[in-house]
Amino acid sequence: MPEPKRAAFDCNGKSVLVTGATSGLGAAIAEAFAASGADVVLAGRDPQRGSRLREQLRESGRKIEFIPGDITDPAYCDSLVRETISALGRLDIAVNSAGVAYHATVDETTDEQWQNTFAVNVNGMFYVCRAAVPAMRERGGVIVNIASDAALTGSRHLVAYCASKGAVLQMTRAMALDHAREGIRVVAVCPGDVDTPMLRGEFRDLGLSTEEGLRQSAERVPLNRVATPEEVADLVLYSASDSGRFMTGFPLVMDGGSRA
Repeated sequence: MPEPKRAAFDCNGKSVLVTGATSGLGAAIAEAFAASGADVVLAGRDPQRGSRLREQLRESGRKIEFIPGDITDPAYCDSLVRETISALGRLDIAVNSAGVAYHATVDETTDEQWQNTFAVNVNGMFYVCRAAVPAMRERGGVIVNIASDAALTGSRHLVAYCASKGAVLQMTRAMALDHAREGIRVVAVCPGDVDTPMLRGEFRDLGLSTEEGLRQSAERVPLNRVATPEEVADLVLYSASDSGRFMTGFPLVMDGGSRA
């Protein structure tokens, strides 16, 4: 008898680190991995939300830990990977989901906004990747970097965000080439608008209600809606699972047809 096929999204027994896990997309990704059978370390800056999500995900029966901190601190990122390995035994998958966005043109963007965008979206991701790669060399592994469709084409009033996500995409491509022979895959997931607290915050910055902001965003998408965090989490899960074992380097786009 042939062996039964494994589920496409099976991550049973995998050890996973998710940054930006205390809100929005990161929380949905962590939930998806726990539901697929993975043990998960949550990383984020909000102790209350992180602890609450940890207790919620422990109901899955998997090992779930929360390590609070700020990924703009390289020492924290180094310790985060070490503590993940200490808690889970190894690191199979790292998902870099932490991110910020400021709705501004170049002349409206302050030094603080520009520097914070790159500190979180680029530097923090770099620090986590730098710590994760040596930890994965012996067994192989997967790094999933959350980029954006804004890494592929421009978006109005998001100059710092577009620049940072372009850097994320190029960093991902370079890492994929550098570490493929070591059994480490590096994937960039590029969603369009996703209904998260960050997107709703952009609506507030523009003086829009949530309903009007979602309506205007949907008008720009051929499928006539924005993505849900769960849909992006499904793509992350697929790309990190064995079903995505021949994927590395090239961006995976989920934009509802906007770039068709």
